[in-house]
Amino acid sequence: MSLLEALAEQEARLVFTSFTNEDALALGAFLLDAARAQGLPLVVSVRRNGQRLFHAALPGTSADNDEWIERKSRVVDRYGQSSFRVGERFRARGQTFEADSRLDPGAYAAHGGVFPVTVAGVGVVGTVGVSGLPQAEDHAFVVAQLEAFLAR
Repeated sequence: MSLLEALAEQEARLVFTSFTNEDALALGAFLLDAARAQGLPLVVSVRRNGQRLFHAALPGTSADNDEWIERKSRVVDRYGQSSFRVGERFRARGQTFEADSRLDPGAYAAHGGVFPVTVAGVGVVGTVGVSGLPQAEDHAFVVAQLEAFLAR
């Protein structure tokens, strides 16, 4: 399975039955607890319908990580796919998102770490993401935590 296929499979599999403000807060706290337990310097963000419902920054992060989350979240909002998948799709074609998307790289970043919050029968309703590690690690952390959260 190619990386693009694996990323698509993750998005198809990691789907909520519903997603309320309380769910967003619980998900954010779940990711924050996991980051603390692993000693990771992460910013955690959860949004629903464009509203930021959870945001926390652990030691070792900066305002730059907040900006990365916002830029990656805009990519997910625009494409309805994880920020890592969008960037990988450009790379697989021998392109770069920054040069070939025709979007302002100051506002959009197709780097791993933000994942779509999808509700079955509804579609993408928000984003969950982290910033602070290399992009593949940011993405893998979010996926692992979503898997654990949805399995509860």
